[in-house]
Amino acid sequence: MDAFWDFLQWPAMAASLVAAWLVASRGMGQRNTGFWVFLLSNVLWVAWGWHDGAYALIALQLGLAALNVRGVLKNDG
Repeated sequence: MDAFWDFLQWPAMAASLVAAWLVASRGMGQRNTGFWVFLLSNVLWVAWGWHDGAYALIALQLGLAALNVRGVLKNDG
């Protein structure tokens, strides 16, 4: 099971990179998708951080998730 938790950081990292790419798009739909992918990456990072006891990372991800929710709301109109 530890191998799963060790591996989880890689999809979290990939999701973060894809989300950053999408959020930088000119299209509203791509930006919106980017914020949702960022929220997915926040969940993945929190899960990984919880398992590893990385509480500062969890706090960071919760703060970033709040900003991503704000991004979703502001992007919609």
